[in-house]
Amino acid sequence: MFVTIFFTVVLSIPIFGFALWTLYFPEESILLGRRWMYKEKPEISKAAIQYTKFAALITMAFYPFLAISIIFEIHILRLVFILYPLILLIGKFFIFINEN
Repeated sequence: MFVTIFFTVVLSIPIFGFALWTLYFPEESILLGRRWMYKEKPEISKAAIQYTKFAALITMAFYPFLAISIIFEIHILRLVFILYPLILLIGKFFIFINEN
């Protein structure tokens, strides 16, 4: 049990770090690993930046529930595995529809 909790906490630190970095620097996180493809700085749409920030916030909100449901095997929290992608899809839909 201790080993599971330890590894979950250790693995969650980079996930939260990446989510925070994505929240504060969405343009850089969108171009992560793809900056070499462009000679000039590409123009990223406001909708893409807004969705990236939204996804980072949702990840930081739902990840503790995902981790707790795995560690303690609380079955009702397993609904988070369904709600997390569903909320991301609904958020993406509303963000890109409201762009125009």
